Amino acid sequence: MKVLVVGGTGTVGSEVTRQLLEKGASVRVMSRYADKTKLKLPVEAVQGDLEKPATVALAFKDVDAVFLLNALSQSETAQGLAGVEAARKAGVKKIVYMSVLMPPGSESIPHFASKIPIEQAVRESGLGWTILRPNNFYQNDLGLREAIVNYGVYPQPIGNRGVTRIDVRDIANATVNAFHDDGHEGAIYPLNGPRAWTGEDTARSYTENLGRTVRYGGDDLDAWGRQVSAFLPEWMVHDLQIMYRFFQERGFQATPEELELQRKVLRHDPRAFETFAWELAPEWRKAAVTR
Repeated sequence: MKVLVVGGTGTVGSEVTRQLLEKGASVRVMSRYADKTKLKLPVEAVQGDLEKPATVALAFKDVDAVFLLNALSQSETAQGLAGVEAARKAGVKKIVYMSVLMPPGSESIPHFASKIPIEQAVRESGLGWTILRPNNFYQNDLGLREAIVNYGVYPQPIGNRGVTRIDVRDIANATVNAFHDDGHEGAIYPLNGPRAWTGEDTARSYTENLGRTVRYGGDDLDAWGRQVSAFLPEWMVHDLQIMYRFFQERGFQATPEELELQRKVLRHDPRAFETFAWELAPEWRKAAVTR
């Protein structure tokens, strides 16, 4: 099987690529940036940009399947639709689209709503398809290392109602299984971790694993917005504030039925956040000592 991984240089895409290679698949990775196509993996790298549909035809040519992931962007819907259309024109047999968990009311979150037309296009494409809807990633915390390790603050304002966050390795497991196993055609799978985590819980876990106090930064979304506006565009700060407000007010938790459904494609219990934090701890403790 030859698989095109769109977004294959990112956190999820690179893990999907690695696991596909382990399964013996031939992998082509598409990136919009030429320097990022130089991966340290035995893959075919091509340059293409979903914002410029004319640049992607070659990337989609002669592949059996496509993993479609397009990052948070103001043009996310257009990019996703361009990817589905490119797969359809190329005669791809199977597409796995990574969407997002969508409990009732979450369509008020702009980048969640942007995925709805893409899901519809996938379902109507005439291709074999599977849609994955993951929750917030454990690995989002990797970008927060300095705040956690050097300042003792967990700054992601996820609130205290609980979010059933998930390990990116499980998203990749589900993706690979959707490609290789029978029975996933026309299925939509939620993907969640085994338990809900609050901001306070998360800070406590880092405290226990790092051997130093880490406190939760709190739920003040205006303060959070002012802090991150130094390196995020205004539209993205606004979008994420809406998402975090939803987390804080309603939580973002899997139902028992969703956890049971995801087992069909994951085929194992989801990885625990405690394990993720424990795995990070030795390197992060070293970083704190050598600062």
